[in-house]
Amino acid sequence: MSKITIEGNHRLSGEIKISGAKNSAVALIPTALLAKTKSVIYNVPTISDIEYLIKILELLNCKVEHREDALYIDSSNLENKPIPEELSVQMRASYYFMGVLLAKFGRVEMSFPGGCNIGARPIDIHIKGFEQLGAKVEIIKNRYIITADKLVGKRIYFDFPSVGATINVMLAAVGAEGTTIIDNAAMEPEIVNVASFLINMGVKITGAGTKRIEIEGTKNLDNGVIEVFPDRIESGTYIIIGALLGDNLRIKGIIKEHIEALLMKLKEIGVEYKIESDVLTISKCEHLKSTYIKTLVFPGFPTDLQQPMTTLLTQAEGKSIVEETLYENRFKNT
Repeated sequence: MSKITIEGNHRLSGEIKISGAKNSAVALIPTALLAKTKSVIYNVPTISDIEYLIKILELLNCKVEHREDALYIDSSNLENKPIPEELSVQMRASYYFMGVLLAKFGRVEMSFPGGCNIGARPIDIHIKGFEQLGAKVEIIKNRYIITADKLVGKRIYFDFPSVGATINVMLAAVGAEGTTIIDNAAMEPEIVNVASFLINMGVKITGAGTKRIEIEGTKNLDNGVIEVFPDRIESGTYIIIGALLGDNLRIKGIIKEHIEALLMKLKEIGVEYKIESDVLTISKCEHLKSTYIKTLVFPGFPTDLQQPMTTLLTQAEGKSIVEETLYENRFKNT
């Protein structure tokens, strides 16, 4: 795409339904490979990352059917093959195959994961977690080779509550003997979504959504069924757009608890909205007050909503301050 043309200042009305959460879906799809035979994932968003993940599943000899918003995955004939750079580099979430294949086969070989250029995004916390479970990690040129004769459950402390590392180590821990405890785990809703999928398959997990998660290793996983949560970042983006240009804009698929930090900040600056069940109705706010925002891990203000929120604050009276604490390149839009 060489350019985007925008004709602005049109009021927005009607109803928009929020899609399934991208950050949940891209973790749930690799997780499905832990099932011995079949899994179903509902409310899958139509995005390019999903198509690349399907290509990786097919590379690993899985049968995949994408019907409407549901993904039917048959991993009965799963094969462990190296994941090439042309696939892994397309998305950050390709790294979830590390935890899954390590748990399933005790070996994974893949090229470095890709991802958006929003700043330094090392996966050292993932690697450290794998090593603590008993894996050996080699990096040869641009490829990871991770092997383990046996994974053993351990108590693991994260230096930073990384969402990706929490999910990845949780996935690897499914294949470990005994109990794994993750302390200082991330608490994002996406982790709860993945844990629910694993529990549905037969894994014993407690504490997902808190700072301490316990996973009991098991090999008997099958017949997973899960629905992807509505996307909290998409929800927040439409709410912010509604505050700028809404005319009784109805946003369906809201989970209030997932966007509390945003809703509280909007109230603080003078935005009015109404929530009934899972529908939020919002109109343009004429008089916005300035504020201070600091991005934090969940349940703090999401870094992913920092950029649209910054746009909204250009319409506020006075000077607002936005502090980004997670990704240094988030300000490239300014």
